[in-house]
Amino acid sequence: MHEEKTKRLAAIKKTAENGGGPERVEAQHSKGKLTARERIALLLDEGTFVELDKYVMHKSDDPSIQKFFGDGSVTGFGTIAGRQVFVFSYDFTVLGGSLGEMTGKKIAKAMDHALKVGCPIIGIIDSGGARIQEGVASLDAYGDIFFRNTMASGVIPQITASIGPCAGGAVYSPAMTDFVIMVENIGQMFVTGPEVVKEVLSQEVSFEELGGARAHATKSGVAHFVAKNEYECFDKIKKLVSFLPQNNAEEPAIIETSDDPNRIDTNLVNILPENPYQQYDMKDIIKSIVDNGDFFEIHELFAENIIVGFARMAGRTVGIVANQPMYLAGALDINSSNKTARFIRFCDSFNIPIVTLVDTPGYLPGTDQEHNGIIRHGSKLLFAYCEATVPKITCIIGKAYGGAYIAMGSKNLRADINYAWPTAEIAVLGPEAAITIIHRRDLKSSADAAAKKKQLAKEYRDKFANPYIAAEKGTIDLVIDPAETRPMIIRALEALANKKESRPWKKHGNINL
Repeated sequence: MHEEKTKRLAAIKKTAENGGGPERVEAQHSKGKLTARERIALLLDEGTFVELDKYVMHKSDDPSIQKFFGDGSVTGFGTIAGRQVFVFSYDFTVLGGSLGEMTGKKIAKAMDHALKVGCPIIGIIDSGGARIQEGVASLDAYGDIFFRNTMASGVIPQITASIGPCAGGAVYSPAMTDFVIMVENIGQMFVTGPEVVKEVLSQEVSFEELGGARAHATKSGVAHFVAKNEYECFDKIKKLVSFLPQNNAEEPAIIETSDDPNRIDTNLVNILPENPYQQYDMKDIIKSIVDNGDFFEIHELFAENIIVGFARMAGRTVGIVANQPMYLAGALDINSSNKTARFIRFCDSFNIPIVTLVDTPGYLPGTDQEHNGIIRHGSKLLFAYCEATVPKITCIIGKAYGGAYIAMGSKNLRADINYAWPTAEIAVLGPEAAITIIHRRDLKSSADAAAKKKQLAKEYRDKFANPYIAAEKGTIDLVIDPAETRPMIIRALEALANKKESRPWKKHGNINL
């Protein structure tokens, strides 16, 4: 009797693990896509996955909806490098991975568990969207997921892998998570598909152009990472998780490093060109100062005029924010402000110190920026720095002019330690712009205005655009030898490790969204 029951369990288990059946599994593979369970197996440590709600079926009375075990998603828990995570993966082989009432309950349950346990939740998206036949029950399920995304925000890390379609209201759950990874030519996200766009706007657009990985990584900023294939996607998730704590009550683990915390780099200053208006790659400086040159960039293809990402310094996770003179001369604009503000707020939520490297001529001018709200969006960067209570260390490398000087982790926004290289130029305006205003009459009356302007600009740069006036006023704590940037930042991180800073009680701030 017991043996029969055990055999029945084995048969049911096998049926459940076949998803929508061999034909649909083969169809999934023929598109170059893995199944939900294959994806989870790639992501988690071998043999650690425990599936929950494996035998759930939909409750609809509609005879047109075939019943399958699992009902369109695979959920459960396991470990990544020994660390507990919860995971859900839409199963496209079952009813196109559509979300019905029970699918939503399964996902909501996994999210609830992750919140109670205090560990990351990882969602793998490959779904046809709301299950039309289930009507409002399907829509309610999305609402339940959105609510949990909001409750989990800033409490546990939320990561989304987009490895298939994700359309309509379904796209808002990934957008509410902390990081989105899209696989090229497979992951697609859009509120309305190409057919609707064609019908309403008479525009011809492909799925990939409208909502593919590249579009969201370069234009909309929805995607933080682009992966070439599913294997690279899960490798990126594993590396991302390695930098993060389990939840907001923990700090990221300190990893033993072979890179000497006191290592200096005498060549560092040579990365900076003699001409302050010449381009250079800020990533060369970042890679020089972090452990083993290992920098994990976030949003690499979006708003490239600013760089954000994770690294370690003396084994401690830090969030790096740095202007990139290779693009728009490192000027701040709408997209870079949004990108950086959200990254800073993530770091602050999860106890990750922020290291800021500054070389920016200011906010990007022009009617396009003004009319699209650079004032509103630019204020987010100020808000995020002011709001953050984690250790904040800023080093001014080159230019730091006007409002951009203030916005990039200045002392007045409550950065803890502010360093500057001797090459730093801190001023209200760049020398050329400043002398054009200050010496307008002299330049008009000068026989050789160009030569006069050059001379006056040099005098202004020597007299005003240097770090020593700010150092006299204490808004720069120390002007440092560029070669010692790594050890000086590490010493500051160690000194601030036990930092506690309170803010006035509030329900939440009202960041200018």
